[in-house]
Amino acid sequence: MRISLFAIFLLLILMYGLGCTAQDSEPNDHPTEHNHAQDVSAMNHQHGEHTGGMPAKTTVQPHSLIQEIQGLPISGTDVEPNSTPHPMLMAMHDSWMLMLHGEAFLVEIQQSGRRGADKLFSTNWVMPAAQREMGNGKLTLRTMLSLEPATVSERRYPELFQEGETAYGVPIVDGQHPHNFVMELAGIYDYAVGDRSLLSFYAAPVGDPALGTPAFPHRASAAEDPVAPLGHHLQDSTHIADDVVTFGATYRVLKLEASGFHGREPGEDRWDIDQGKIDSWATRATVNPAEDWSVQYSIGQLHAPEALFPAENIRRMTASLMYNRPLRHGNWASLVLWGRNQSLLDGNVGNSYLLESTVHLWRNSVWTRIENVDRTNELLIGENPLPPGFIERYFARVQAYTVGYDREIGDVGHLATAIGGQLTWYGVPNVLQSAYGTHPIGAILFLRVWAF
Repeated sequence: MRISLFAIFLLLILMYGLGCTAQDSEPNDHPTEHNHAQDVSAMNHQHGEHTGGMPAKTTVQPHSLIQEIQGLPISGTDVEPNSTPHPMLMAMHDSWMLMLHGEAFLVEIQQSGRRGADKLFSTNWVMPAAQREMGNGKLTLRTMLSLEPATVSERRYPELFQEGETAYGVPIVDGQHPHNFVMELAGIYDYAVGDRSLLSFYAAPVGDPALGTPAFPHRASAAEDPVAPLGHHLQDSTHIADDVVTFGATYRVLKLEASGFHGREPGEDRWDIDQGKIDSWATRATVNPAEDWSVQYSIGQLHAPEALFPAENIRRMTASLMYNRPLRHGNWASLVLWGRNQSLLDGNVGNSYLLESTVHLWRNSVWTRIENVDRTNELLIGENPLPPGFIERYFARVQAYTVGYDREIGDVGHLATAIGGQLTWYGVPNVLQSAYGTHPIGAILFLRVWAF
């Protein structure tokens, strides 16, 4: 079933209009000063205590994985540690809790070396959602939209050593593709079975199957970094998959999930909704042993994900450890992640390793991202048509080291604005030094706006 963009626009406008009626009883609070995850059950209860239907922001903290799931997952059915903050704009309308939050970066990037490039672009997304009690569970309707098809020109932004997908029929090399206009369009029903168990059902024409960690635009450990990690296509690239169906079962601290979805990555027309049969699968186990910790392992099989290699299926495995530490005036979120792709055509294997950490304190944020990633021989070809008989193979490993800082400015209602920058330098293997040089770097300056 194809869903019209006009209908999606109407849904966005409706949710935004209703969401903007929300008034914050603590207008000077900053989102990073929320030391606990949002608990939607508690928000619904507290709403009745305020006059005029105007809820206050809540700092109620879930004390279990089930309460975290029954809140508002950040993408698909992903979860983070229970203590991770999720600030958003909220308002009650009849029996529905309406929610809105989003993020936008205006980015200027400069890169050195023979393959370096410069560009001004914007990465961005907005998530309207609605949730209500239904029977012995909760129904959540959610969409996530991005204007990157318009704000990232030429179907890519520069990023040294990045690869994956296509632009104008040739591989994207040293660049990252924009997200689709519709990043997610999903319905979730979480059915409580007693106090310690939960059954979850997720269906999405565009959505996020149970494969990998929360995607980089949405996880707290990467909240201030405006660009994708180099390991994106070995870790979390399925977060905008088509025709996703997921079933999950949770008992106390353990959640088990299974997904079916269409494995082909989105086409170059980023404004439409792609369709395809369910031909891929994924399973994931998540454990939140304490409020500040979350561990996951997932495995899946993607049917012909890359358009240029229609005969190649991929087996993907990921494992991650997330840690979140609420601070008196901020938050500290960290992630260690391993992702692995194996070609089922010829057995070729690529691995990626990532460590990222972000500290918010008062109005300041400091972060780092460290990667060690296998790259394919597409880097040698560059953005040129593939030669006849070309076989993609992992052949070299690249390191990337990023540090960044930003400072919040101004105080405008439900917007949190910051100015910042980051610097990335690379470890280049000998086989690639003739193309990239020995010490390429990338520098970014940006303006960041959170809506909450």
